[in-house]
Amino acid sequence: MRFAISIPQFVADGTFDPGAFRAYVRRAEELGFDSGWTQEQTLGRFPHLAPNETMAYAFACTERLRLGCAVYVTPLHSPVHLAKSLATLDQLSRGRLEVGVGSGGRNRPFGAFGLDGDAHVARFTEGIRLVKALWAEETVDFGGRFWQLEGAAMEPKPFQKPGPPLWFGGSHPNALKRAVRFGHGFFGAGSSTTAAFAGQVRTLRELLAEAGRDDFQVAKRVYIAIDDDGDAARRHAADGLASIYGKRGLEAVAVAGTPEECVAGVREVAEAGAGLILFTPFADQFEQMERLAAEVMPRI
Repeated sequence: MRFAISIPQFVADGTFDPGAFRAYVRRAEELGFDSGWTQEQTLGRFPHLAPNETMAYAFACTERLRLGCAVYVTPLHSPVHLAKSLATLDQLSRGRLEVGVGSGGRNRPFGAFGLDGDAHVARFTEGIRLVKALWAEETVDFGGRFWQLEGAAMEPKPFQKPGPPLWFGGSHPNALKRAVRFGHGFFGAGSSTTAAFAGQVRTLRELLAEAGRDDFQVAKRVYIAIDDDGDAARRHAADGLASIYGKRGLEAVAVAGTPEECVAGVREVAEAGAGLILFTPFADQFEQMERLAAEVMPRI
């Protein structure tokens, strides 16, 4: 079992504290977390630092901690630019990059990015194929529906060969099929319950058996709140989820309560099939990280 922690990104204008950020990521490394993860939110009123720049800073502050983004909505990106940026991060970190990808669904503001959202799944699949080709092939000839390259090369390639691990998000059966076909792993969403995640894992195992694959990883984001007062933890979780998703009634997706209750909830996620659990606290991230490392992780 491996554990990961969310990297602080929610920073209002002028309030970034470089010392506190360095202390957080270095402490995550000291506590034995396998990896730290960012998220992507380009547009929105909630202050949110961009993932690549945040990871670049975190890489420079750490020695062993792997870092990733869960997830890039890749149809909103140029795959050529994304491939170059991620290859650069992987080189600068000496191969410590993880990459989460997702199609984003139909409700993304595609027009803001000069795109037509009607073909977002086709754009997603083709973009992933192009990124992987640029990472692995010396010369790329690519005659796609959206992108065309002839005799193109991208150097340097990623430090990891043939590229950083690709984690796929999404809950639809077709998204799970794409994960098995193109990815190294599946990342269950924080907005899904443990029961829903368990069902996704069962489907994944069937697909992996059909494909003859045994090199696939499974992870889940777990929104979490730990407090000696279990009711206070559950209030924090309810308020945090409402802030993130703009509505109430999502409490079932979080693990919240006393240390004992959190241990039980995290065990259920592990038993459902997660080999990597990404803890995402709602507030007091440094304190929550310390408590998770001391009171939860050793008991899973």
